[in-house]
Amino acid sequence: MPRPSPSAVPHLDTTRAMTRTAPPDQIEFPARLALLVAGALFIQILDSTIIAPAAPQMAADFGVAPVDINLAITVYVFTVGVLIPISGWLADRFGPRRVFCLALAVFTLASILCALAPHHLALTAARVLQGAGGAMMVPVGRLAVLRTTGKTDLVRAIAYLTWPALLAPVLAPLLGGALTQYASWRWIFLLNVPLGLTALLVAIRLVPDLRPDAVPHLDWRGFASTTVGVAFLLISLEQLGAGGGSSAVVMLAVAVLALAWAVRHFHRCDQPLLDLRVLRVRTFRLTAASGSVYRAVIITIPFLLPLLFQVGLGWSPALSGAVVIALFVGNMAIKPVTTPLMRRFGIRTVLFCSIAVGMGCLGAMACLTASTPIALVLILLVVSGVARSIGFTAYNSAAFADVEPERINHANTLLSTLQELGAGLGVAVGALLVRLGQELPHVPEGAGPYRLTFAVFAVVMVLPAVAALRLPRTAGDEVTGRA
Repeated sequence: MPRPSPSAVPHLDTTRAMTRTAPPDQIEFPARLALLVAGALFIQILDSTIIAPAAPQMAADFGVAPVDINLAITVYVFTVGVLIPISGWLADRFGPRRVFCLALAVFTLASILCALAPHHLALTAARVLQGAGGAMMVPVGRLAVLRTTGKTDLVRAIAYLTWPALLAPVLAPLLGGALTQYASWRWIFLLNVPLGLTALLVAIRLVPDLRPDAVPHLDWRGFASTTVGVAFLLISLEQLGAGGGSSAVVMLAVAVLALAWAVRHFHRCDQPLLDLRVLRVRTFRLTAASGSVYRAVIITIPFLLPLLFQVGLGWSPALSGAVVIALFVGNMAIKPVTTPLMRRFGIRTVLFCSIAVGMGCLGAMACLTASTPIALVLILLVVSGVARSIGFTAYNSAAFADVEPERINHANTLLSTLQELGAGLGVAVGALLVRLGQELPHVPEGAGPYRLTFAVFAVVMVLPAVAALRLPRTAGDEVTGRA
């Protein structure tokens, strides 16, 4: 089977300590624990992708524009991205069982608050709390699995932890659309309550409380400056969309200063929250930078499509959710052949071609109208899903190809953080472009702003395409077995 990529199994190595308490040959594979963590991952991914089909109805209940619901998605992803680097430290300091159970409790409580939210700002605040639970839940649970799994069973463990990432995005659009149309969008969050409580009861019995003898120092300065920078960046984008010119500039300036100080600190700190020295590796630097741009664009598509279908083309939430499934069907269908493709043609060629196809799909999405046959829309989304899957796999395969084994953990933590923040930034920028499109006099109402946003994103994809061509021809050949 193809080696699972970090995109399929996000944040695999988010800790500095990966020690076990027994020799690998004496460790029995913890199947029940792996299934528990897989279930937690399923809940998290389902929750992060199920909102999009419900956004127009949520906006109608709150009395805001549909695109304003982007904030509930963005803050969730940003919160996860900011808290990922400290998840391992928390597990080492307080024990995986305590942190995992607390994360489940926080996630479940936040789901109730989301379902009861009286307005979109309350929903946004609850999503921040939910993101905090999600950020601790899956990485810490995965750490518990890896610490109790022998080397001979690592592939089996990764397989257990991979299937939710493939299945949840397929079910989420259909489930979100159906619940919104035939019940209420609030049931999207209430579904998490029985699942979370069941997982919590099981976790108390199954999750081991393994801790290393020595807990490393946490880089609180780096964490604080990064959090401030990301928070003010998000606020500045929202202010720009709301027409707050001067306040948005001030917020953006604070974000830039905080993030610049964080980068300076990471270079000088002995034990930084994010080790930027790994960026000296050329293939990692190129793939981390351009891959974050690529991910920002591609992850935004499932957010924009339901809005285009419902607001622009007049589709129902159920139909919108059902059609978006085609995107993830293409994603899953191509998985078995992605590694053979990279082995046959090389990562650089495969990556560039997937980006080119993705650009073409974005251009085609910009041309969708109410008269476009649904069959053509389904074909377009399947092709887009195929390109998306190949692109993610190629990026993650190339990223770690030249990284020294002793720096893999640092590289994966940095890449995972950049990917999450890139995804959140993509949704925020997508919403900003839609708002700007609504203000332009020559852009038609309805589908116009969304079509304009897809066109802009197609142009943005030129950046990762150029970066892909700058990769060495032999990039990742050793990883794919082409060498």
